[in-house]
Amino acid sequence: MVAGSRRCSFRADARGHRPASPIVLLLHVHPPSPPAQPTMPSPQPTPGHPLPAPLARDRGPLPYRWAAPGDINAFFGLALDNLADLVLAVSLLATVFGYPVDFALSHFVPGTAVGVVVGDLLFTWLAFRLARKTGRGDVTAMPLGLDTPSTFGMVFLVIGPAFLAARGPADAPPETIAAAARHAWHVGMCAIVASGLFKLACSFVAGPIRRLIPRAALLGSLTAVALVLITFLPLLDVFESPLVGLVTLGIVLATLTARIPLPFGIPGALAALVVGWGIHLVGTAAGWIEGVPHAALDPAATLWPREWLSALRLEWLEGWPDTVKYLPIVIPFALGTVVGGIDCTESAAAAGDDYDTGAVIGVEAIATILAGACGGVIQTTPYIGHPAYKAMGGRAAYTLATATVIGLAGLTGTFAYIYQALPPAAVYPILVFIGLEITAQSFHATPARHFPAVAIACVPALAALVTLQADNLLAAGAQPDPALARDLHTMRMLSAGFIVTSLLWAGMTAALVDRRLRQAGAWAAAAALFTLFGIIHSPYGDGRLFLPWNLAPLAEAATGRGPIEMALAYGLLATLFVAWGLFEGKLQGSPPQDPLS
Repeated sequence: MVAGSRRCSFRADARGHRPASPIVLLLHVHPPSPPAQPTMPSPQPTPGHPLPAPLARDRGPLPYRWAAPGDINAFFGLALDNLADLVLAVSLLATVFGYPVDFALSHFVPGTAVGVVVGDLLFTWLAFRLARKTGRGDVTAMPLGLDTPSTFGMVFLVIGPAFLAARGPADAPPETIAAAARHAWHVGMCAIVASGLFKLACSFVAGPIRRLIPRAALLGSLTAVALVLITFLPLLDVFESPLVGLVTLGIVLATLTARIPLPFGIPGALAALVVGWGIHLVGTAAGWIEGVPHAALDPAATLWPREWLSALRLEWLEGWPDTVKYLPIVIPFALGTVVGGIDCTESAAAAGDDYDTGAVIGVEAIATILAGACGGVIQTTPYIGHPAYKAMGGRAAYTLATATVIGLAGLTGTFAYIYQALPPAAVYPILVFIGLEITAQSFHATPARHFPAVAIACVPALAALVTLQADNLLAAGAQPDPALARDLHTMRMLSAGFIVTSLLWAGMTAALVDRRLRQAGAWAAAAALFTLFGIIHSPYGDGRLFLPWNLAPLAEAATGRGPIEMALAYGLLATLFVAWGLFEGKLQGSPPQDPLS
């Protein structure tokens, strides 16, 4: 059994196949059985071990059971995540920047939903293609949705500032506010299209990148995101309403993590959602629980929007000149999703579904470009929950259903009604499960000797978590003393581009463990190059890119550790490793072996 397949084949028969319900079996027409042969039984495919092509042709492909009971769990997890991101973007723009909420609901949301629809439909098609190619009936589609980190980035660093710059004073007349909102929308669209074009270019080299980068580096950066963003941050909302959150989390852990079945085969995610929602309704009616506020959100304003169709006239191209100054902010987010897409492909392969990396990144790019061209302001990305959705028993129906529901909700304007009915504390425990599953999968799929590489990859993400909370305090008016300001600047530098930093550090550590010092030197040299341009360790609060010969003034806290000093440190380390590697035949021992094989 390949690494990671143990966690993705629960309730399986002796050959590793999850038994289908009678209803699901009725949905498929099986081909006639081949005539019996007086030979030994032919090999059978198992999850993660498809038949070799000749054997698959001799036996005939298994029917692809594209719809399974596990798709219900997977659908709720994927669809709710996308709905939450849509509401998050609109609410933040309205409450923080005073952006007209009606404009956001009628212009941003439909085009953004188009990107999700296109991406999930293409990933559904890729799942059918992989099932046909491998002859397996248990292929799980790659999940795709809105990128949460870039949702925050687009709101706080692109659309919001562009709106304020175009609006001018807060008491500007309504026509000025409307014009500023439209201009900021155009800038956001241009930024998303630029992100998609960048990702499309990266799709042609995604395969070689995946082959050259060790699994510990790819999955290490994945673990960092899973632990810090997907597991920890949702727990904060769980504890905001413990009556709802903890009960829901307990059901999720029991049914999805521990695989304890519910009576009558009720899906765990659905049961957790219904129970949490029920507790919330009873609690709010009795006065035990406060109602959930959705800032500046008028659901009636979302019905049947048509304003987004103006994007098809290409008027948004007027925003290109002003978009250029935001590209140093936008491109790192796009690069992060490319790295994340490679991570997702690696994670899916570890779980038994070996998708083509270039195709995955290409789908992500196409969906992002179409979203931007239709008025969307959030880029799409493959979600890192493929192992979790496979563990739920999901196939391809969950991505097809997500595309349908998000498309209907976004294009008809009903998404706000759906989300307002669900308290966050009842939704976020599903994200906690996904984060835990991804973390466990990363360690299962990585050689034991590379565990330190996976662990060190989490450190930059921890710095990002601290920086996020510190920024909230600073925004509230906190004034740190010089020593604390220097510590916070360190956290900011470590967190800037943390996904790429995690990958570089994990790759360097894995190379060192394998006694490949010259390869470790190459990782350090790459870190030096990226530091010079601000891809990692940017010393600026907005994480912008820069040219090393045209640096803006640095804060006093950056004295002695600016981009040049950081790049020199990495360069010196690279030189040391390469020089050390020249003597590897004399000085190095054999790489440590895994205790278990």
